[in-house]
Amino acid sequence: MKRLVLALTLMLVIALAGLLFVTTQVNRFMSTPLQVPSEGVEFDIPSGSSFALVSSNLVSGGLISTDRWLRLYVRWQGTGGAIHAGDYFIEPGATPKSLLDKFTSGAVRLYDFTIVEGWNFREVLLALHSNDALKATMTNEDWPALLESLGAQMTHPEGLFLPETYRFARGTTDRELLGQAYALMQKVLTEEWDDRSSDAPVQSPYETLILASIVEKETARADERPKIAGVFARRLGKRMRLQTDPTVIYGIGPAFDGNLTRKHLTTDTPYNTYTRHGLPPTPIAMPGRAAINAALHPEEGSELFFVATGLDDGSHKFSSTKAEHDAAVQEYLARLRKKRRAGN
Repeated sequence: MKRLVLALTLMLVIALAGLLFVTTQVNRFMSTPLQVPSEGVEFDIPSGSSFALVSSNLVSGGLISTDRWLRLYVRWQGTGGAIHAGDYFIEPGATPKSLLDKFTSGAVRLYDFTIVEGWNFREVLLALHSNDALKATMTNEDWPALLESLGAQMTHPEGLFLPETYRFARGTTDRELLGQAYALMQKVLTEEWDDRSSDAPVQSPYETLILASIVEKETARADERPKIAGVFARRLGKRMRLQTDPTVIYGIGPAFDGNLTRKHLTTDTPYNTYTRHGLPPTPIAMPGRAAINAALHPEEGSELFFVATGLDDGSHKFSSTKAEHDAAVQEYLARLRKKRRAGN
């Protein structure tokens, strides 16, 4: 009897010692930094992957020398089925424990895509399709269907997507990202419209986008946006034509070769603000929040004209009379000729 008790006790001690050894090894392994290069490494988990495949790929990728302890830990924790497929970025200093937490929480790598202020809808789609992490699913013919799916009342996409930097997971579609940009534009436009000035020269949020897009195309300078909006507000109030080149260029479309001629200015299109009064029928670009704010808070003053100065700072000369404006135009042309001579 004593021998049986002694034998059982010895077996229990051995079992406990073995369990302690295994537990110690597993804990040490799970807290030891992975073999990650200093620049980090990308790791992809394809959809439908088993944890056995994931752990095997970690070994074949040189991140761990063996997956024995990792698979044992996962079996204890019961988390093998909670792995999320996706594209992950593993940073230096990551441990098997932190990596497993990343996999089970679905903390996939996020990429950036920026819609630039002043881009038109064709440029937006081209940039989307140039991003390798995004999935292209639409063409320029698909814009009306996209807008309908987003609940938009407009059928023309111009101006409806907010210039901003968006973060997304690999495999996100162009439609999904555009959906984010549309929703954010609606949010920003509503906020700005609700806070508009009493002398704002527009009658609706959509007119705001139209005017803001013109302001956006006329200047990249933050200090000039309210001034240019003020010029347009006064011209609209006096029933003067806006006479802004960017609208003419937009009306020409993709055929525009970069050389705006007198014939362009006198050829009537729905977007030619030299031949037509008021705002064009749609925005001509994607306006940022600052341009939207400027359109709804135009700067007071008497100026009715502006022209580029030709200086490297991108500034404009504002004038109250046609005579002052004509002089500013001649000053700009003289500066332009001087630059050309210096370039030769």
